[in-house]
Amino acid sequence: MSATDFEYLLNKIGPEISKMDTNMRKCIPVQERLAVTLRFLATGDSYQSLAYLFKFLAQLISSIIPEVCQAIINALQEFIKLPKNCSEWEKTAAEFEKNVEFSSLRRGSRREAHPDSGTL
Repeated sequence: MSATDFEYLLNKIGPEISKMDTNMRKCIPVQERLAVTLRFLATGDSYQSLAYLFKFLAQLISSIIPEVCQAIINALQEFIKLPKNCSEWEKTAAEFEKNVEFSSLRRGSRREAHPDSGTL
C-alpha cells in the first residue's frame, strides 16, 4: 500500500478509531492501529505473531483488528460490496476457492521438502 493510500484511509477512519490517553496508560496511535490491522489482513498472521512484531499484547490486538475493520467497512461502504445473505456468501466462497485452486495449479502446487528439512 502506498503512503498516499495509507494516509487517505487513515483520514477516513482516524476519528472513528482514535482513543484518549488515560492516567494509567497512553493510547495506541491511530497510525499503529491501522498498520497492525492492515498487516493482519495482508498476511493472516496470528495475533501472537503480530503482538511480537508490534510490541502490543495479543489481547489488545484482538480488540483493535475488529474495530478497525468495522471502521474501514463504514468508511468505504460505497466501494465495498459485502454479501447480503447466505447464498451470496456461499457463491463468493465458491468463487474464491475456484480462484485459489486455479492459481495454485498455475504455479505448480507440487512442492517437495528439502532432503535435510526433517519432514517426510
